[in-house]
This record gives sequence, structure tokens and C-alpha cells, in this order.
Amino acid sequence: MTVHPSAIVDPSARIAADVVIGPWCTVGPGVSLAPGVHLVSHVVVQQDTSIGERTVIHPFAVIGGDPQHNGYKGEPVRLEIGHDNSIREHCTFNRGTPQGSGVTRVGSNGLFMTGAHVGHDAVVGDNVVMANSATLGGHARIGDRVFLGGLCAVHQNGRVGQGAIVGGLAAVTRDVIPYGSAWGNHARLHGLNLIGLKRKGYGKDAVRRLLAAFRDLFEGAGMFADRLDRVEAGYADLPEIMEIVAFIRADARRPLCLPGE
Repeated sequence: MTVHPSAIVDPSARIAADVVIGPWCTVGPGVSLAPGVHLVSHVVVQQDTSIGERTVIHPFAVIGGDPQHNGYKGEPVRLEIGHDNSIREHCTFNRGTPQGSGVTRVGSNGLFMTGAHVGHDAVVGDNVVMANSATLGGHARIGDRVFLGGLCAVHQNGRVGQGAIVGGLAAVTRDVIPYGSAWGNHARLHGLNLIGLKRKGYGKDAVRRLLAAFRDLFEGAGMFADRLDRVEAGYADLPEIMEIVAFIRADARRPLCLPGE
């Protein structure tokens, strides 16, 4: 363990042997830093936070801060961060609330650019990119391999399904389906994340079928509930479409980000 003389580390913190804590960092009570963690400088890990292996946190980030919630009265709540994340300057990740799950969870292999904010009780998947100043409200749920553009904001309780992309400056007040592409203020669904699908290895024929299912679901005739049933029956062999169907059915009361709205 390498701790700069100017750093302040609470005696109750659990620090792995090869952690590097740079100048003017503060590590508070109940914090756990796994092997390979590097706090570059001027980082605050406030309290009751676990940070996974090889995660690097850059200057002036405040990690594990109190939830920004009027009902919070100092109860024990946590933040859990996975491994191999890059958390850049001025990011803020808040702990959970007793009114929610009590835990904010951030996955692994993420890139959180300057000023990104993860609100209380949020759940963030693996391989997520949050560009500069992207913001998650409390209880937001972000799937794996999501890209959130700079200065976009996901409303509290909002959901963005895995593999989706949200454009910069988007105000996401409605849920974005898995593999969707949404942007605008307020955000609209403009199709599927074709770039993300191609990067994942989907060929032309697979993409064509996914696009056909998308059109049948969002542009076909009849009521949306009927189209959802037809797509579920007609594309049962496409796991990505079944994932979209399951995402919609999982919380049917939540408003969806739709094309043309």
C-alpha cells in the first residue's frame, strides 16, 4: 500500500496491500478498496463504499457521498462499485437511501467521464460509458453496454435497457428500450443502436430482422399492446427482441420513449 503523507485514511477503512492513495485524498469510515485501486489525488471516498479491483479515480471526484434526498437522516446506506472502472475528474456517486434499496450499485469496466453523476439507489450495469456531465436521477436503472452522451439526464426511476445509446443533451423522461437509439429534448426513440449492434458482431441479415421487428412493434397497425403480442409471437427466435418485450412488460406502467413523440 502506498499512501501519500497528505492523505487522510480512516482507521476502519479496509485497504488492499497494493492500493495507491495519492496526495490530499480522504478515505472515510466503512470504505473498502480492493487490490489495484488507485486514487490519483484530491479524491474523497466519503464512507460505506466498496470499490473493486483496478478501478482508477481521478482528482476531485466525490465517491460515496450522502444521498441528495430530503428524507435522509444519516442512516447506514452504501455504494458498491465493481472492478476496472475509470472514474474521471469531478464525478459524484451517491450512496443509497433507506427509502430505496439502501445501496447504489455500479458495475465493472465502465468509463465515467468528467462530471458524471450517479444518483442514490441507481443501478448501473457493466461496460457503461457516461460522457461528460451525464446525470442519473435517483433509482435510475442502466443496463450493460449503454452509452450516455454528454450532458444528458435520465429522470429519477428511469430505465435505459442494455445496448442502448442516448445522445448528448437528451432529457430522458421515458424509458429507452434495449438496443434503442434516443436523443432530443425531450428524448425520442429514433431507431436501434445500429453502431452498437455492428460492434457486437451482428451481420446484415440479423440487423435486418431486428429492424423489421422494430418497425412491426412501433410502426405497425393496431393498438400497441396487440403489436407487442404479435412481435413476441413472430420473433421468438430473436433473443434481443424478446429482451425488448420483457423490458416493456417488466414495468408496463412506465412511459416508454417512442418514435415521433
